[in-house]
Parts: sequence; C-alpha cells; structure tokens
Amino acid sequence: MDDAIVDLYNNTNNHDEQKLPLLHNMQILDAKKSLIQKVMSQTFQSTAHLANLLPTGTVLSFQLLSPIVTNQGNCDSICKLMTATLVALCGASCFFQCFTDSFRDDKGNVCYGLATFRGLWVIDGSTTLPPELGAKYSLKFIDFMHAVMSILVFAAVALFDQNVVHCLLPSPSNEAREILTVLPVAIGVFGSMLFVAFPTQRHGIGFPLSTN
Repeated sequence: MDDAIVDLYNNTNNHDEQKLPLLHNMQILDAKKSLIQKVMSQTFQSTAHLANLLPTGTVLSFQLLSPIVTNQGNCDSICKLMTATLVALCGASCFFQCFTDSFRDDKGNVCYGLATFRGLWVIDGSTTLPPELGAKYSLKFIDFMHAVMSILVFAAVALFDQNVVHCLLPSPSNEAREILTVLPVAIGVFGSMLFVAFPTQRHGIGFPLSTN
C-alpha cells in the first residue's frame, strides 16, 4: 500500500514537471506577442504623429491614392512609375506649402499668400498688405529648414506605407530591410525634435488657420 502511494506521488510530480516547460513556452510566446503588438502600436502612433507635421491635404491625398496607384503593392512598370510620381508630387507639395502663410483681412476672411523676401504675395490678389505689416511674413532661414524637414518627414511617412515599399523595393536585401525599419523612426525622432526646438509661426495652406 505504501509503495503504491509513493508511486502515485512520483507519477504526479513527474506529470507536473512535464507541464512546466509547456507553460513556460506559452509565457514566452505571450511575451513575444506583447512585444510585437507594442512595436506595431508604436509604429502606428509614430505615423500619426509624423502626419501632424505635414500639410493635411497632401497627407490625405497620399493615403487615399497610395493603395490605388500601387495596386495594393502588386506593381508592374506602370504602377511603379505612378507611385514614384505620386511620392515626388506629394514631397514637392510639402516643400512648397512650407513657404505659404495666411492672415485675416479687415472682414475676417482668411487670405493665403506666398512668402517672398519682400513680404507676402497674396495668391488670389484680393487684398494687399502694407509693407511694414508684410515684412513680418518675409522669408527666413527657418522656412528653408522646415521645408527640407517636411520632405524628410514625408519620406518617413511614405516608408511606413508597405504598399509603396513593396512597389518600389520588391526584393530588398537584409541590410535594406534593416535600414527601412530604422530610418523612418530615426527621421521621425530627429524631425520632431527640430520642429519642437525651432517651431514655425506660419499657418500656410494645409495647416491650421491663422488667428491673426
């Protein structure tokens, strides 16, 4: 009787020991899943944050047209050309709109203009600014810095789009994959730091309206 109890006890311990590795593996898998989910969540948050630094209309147009011109990432030569053209046009739009600004006229209407070295050239010609008032809208070095950073930030947003990446780089090497993974995040961090450290006072086309 005692031997039977001892055998039963040993069998129970052996059974429990066999279960432990399985539970341990499940915990490792859960930890890996949590890490992947955190990385994906951080990627989406970074993309949303980067988009806030760019003209709203340009980013929205890119996000709407990207799945169409890339054919959901299944590109032929025509789709590659259209994708490259879309990226180039949106990048140029981000660059150009950094030199636009807005103000409110005497009636409270918002007027948009293009910043020049002499002041602000109103696009629709509906009104003109006095020279002393228009001088504060003149081009500055920070405008060119923001324009270059806008192109880089848009490039990071484009690299987050897997359809664009699969279309323009269908078979990247391992080194290229590592660069494509790290580069958008690095640009986002660097660009965000510069935008915070050197903020712009312009409220151009595609950006929040001026309160002045």
